[in-house]
Amino acid sequence: MVRLGRAVIGLVYIAGSALLQSRSGHPNYWVDAVIVAVGVVAGVISWAVTTWSVDGSILQVSTGLIRRKVVRLPLSRVQAVDLVEPWLARVLGLAEVRVRTGGGGGGDARLQYLSVSHAQAVRTALVALAHGLPGSTPEAVDRPLVKVDNGLLVLSTLLTGRVLSSVAFVGLEVVLFTIHQTVVASSLLLYMFASLSALGRRIANEWGLAVSESPDGLRVKTGLGSRVRETIPPNRIQALHQLEPLFWRAFGWQRLEIHLAGGVARRRNQPRAVVRRALLPVGHRPECDLLLSRLLGRTGVALTTPPSRGRVRSPFSFHFLAAGHDGWVAMSTSGRLSRRTEIIPLAKVQSIHYVQGPILRALRLATVRVVAAGRDTSVSWRQWDAFEARKLVDELTAACAAARQYDLAQVVRADK
Repeated sequence: MVRLGRAVIGLVYIAGSALLQSRSGHPNYWVDAVIVAVGVVAGVISWAVTTWSVDGSILQVSTGLIRRKVVRLPLSRVQAVDLVEPWLARVLGLAEVRVRTGGGGGGDARLQYLSVSHAQAVRTALVALAHGLPGSTPEAVDRPLVKVDNGLLVLSTLLTGRVLSSVAFVGLEVVLFTIHQTVVASSLLLYMFASLSALGRRIANEWGLAVSESPDGLRVKTGLGSRVRETIPPNRIQALHQLEPLFWRAFGWQRLEIHLAGGVARRRNQPRAVVRRALLPVGHRPECDLLLSRLLGRTGVALTTPPSRGRVRSPFSFHFLAAGHDGWVAMSTSGRLSRRTEIIPLAKVQSIHYVQGPILRALRLATVRVVAAGRDTSVSWRQWDAFEARKLVDELTAACAAARQYDLAQVVRADK
């Protein structure tokens, strides 16, 4: 039943409806019972035909009865082994072991479902084998770094623009219902419910988040209903976002989001191989700097502001524009109301853009943008001097090549 996932809710609804109808004197619907039985049998068969084994340095997972699927993963290419406990699996004392590779998505291996203790033992063995150690090697001890306070998480969520706009919509709803504008009021009510449900999911996903450090990377434990224990090696990081919403700045709160190669969950409209998630849903600058130092080996980069003539192009946000790089990491800041800091390791840069529209050309300015994998993952030198921007493109090209060469050498050394 656990393997059916959200379909279980539908099956329970069908079974409950049939039971109520039979008790109220209506005839029992055998079709409903058949649907529930088929769902249960399908789940049992799916579990029974799933097998996995470790053959030397290869993990093989076979699934499917009619359409057979076999996934073979070289353990030397494994980037992370995560423990996932969906809400229904937690109720039954089960867990899923998810093996992550750089490509993510369909190339991952999922061992569904094992008892929690067995899943933890399997995860420990796979991590050891992935590092070239015997499978009996015990799990490395981790050191706690950051734990998010759940009360602060709820309070900070209530101070976001979406919640405040929903509160304003409540007042508008009352006014519209008073003047009998029910069609417009109903539309606003639907929007309000959609916004609040999204925020509820966000709180549930980030509830009790704790980050610790281990030789494998950062370990993240989070979740209210469904619980996730994820390992994030530094080489999975594609980009980072450091956010300071308007109503958070008075309290010194920050949010740190990361883009990962692969991931435990994929959001809609995002590339399968890159997933964005919160590493620090809300915290103070020392906590954010601590995590940045563990992920990047540094907390900041010397930033430079654009020439003053750039005020013509961005009169309101010019004061907050700055960017820079140190040969390993690129960083830029922007945003007047909600401040945003973009960070990309140069080894992960996929393209470099030189942009100059008619207004920038007249001002002898240009924008240089480095882009990594994922959606909305770029660091920009906005309104930069055109001559300096051309030099910057050549400088970044050489720095990105050197950073990739260094990362490749590190990987080869680790394989040896």
